Amino acid sequence: MLQDRETAPTRSAPLFQSERQRKIVTLVDTHGAIEVAELARHFQVTTETVRRDLSDLQDKRLLKRVHGGAVRWEPFEPLVIKRTAVNNSDKRRIATKAIEELPEAGSILIDAGSTLLRFAESIPAGRHLHVVTNSLPTAQAIASVDSATVSLLGGEVRSDTLSIVDAHAVEEIRKLHVDVLFISTDGATETGLSTPYTYEASLKGAMIAAAERVVALIDPSKFGQDHLFRYSDWSDIDVLVTGMEADAQTLESIRAADVDIRLV
Repeated sequence: MLQDRETAPTRSAPLFQSERQRKIVTLVDTHGAIEVAELARHFQVTTETVRRDLSDLQDKRLLKRVHGGAVRWEPFEPLVIKRTAVNNSDKRRIATKAIEELPEAGSILIDAGSTLLRFAESIPAGRHLHVVTNSLPTAQAIASVDSATVSLLGGEVRSDTLSIVDAHAVEEIRKLHVDVLFISTDGATETGLSTPYTYEASLKGAMIAAAERVVALIDPSKFGQDHLFRYSDWSDIDVLVTGMEADAQTLESIRAADVDIRLV
């Protein structure tokens, strides 16, 4: 009961709507979730009044209505943005090192992913590049580089990653030929690169086939993860950029496949 959590308002003086709504927001922020019936008892108003209050507050993005009550307002944040915050310093170091593989001019293809977003953000001005990507955040980052142009693959946008990975995107990739591909992965083992998603495996495989040179940017945490769909052997990769913490035995197997390894 709210009375157990917070001193109840004075019963002899009903609150004005604005004050009641302010207190409702405070209660939801404090406790995370509140039921309509509990709020009605607490403020001595009808449940219909509480529901109107909650609707008004949701319109103002101060809370979110759910069945029977309300919860804190949590703004939508694409999964790629959340992932970017994980191991962020490692990803920045890998991205900065990978810039050494960037040509002064030409065509490049950048895969979707949080490490690759950091890479796109690190591209310096003065490189005359035509960049193709399937990632909306990456396209936005490249658009700020005056000397570069960017093309976004067509297809359906995934709301969690803001990337395009459907069959239409695969068909577009198959028509391309680029100088360098910068790619990442969900899993990396001695036998190759993998992902749990069949559509991503198809797209990544098509990207590798479209490129003269392939540079893989891989967070060390991905090593040892082997997913259902393998889309590449290490023989398809020219350069691997990763952290010092990557598994040493796996790195030796990768070197044996004639991959240049750049550790940061």
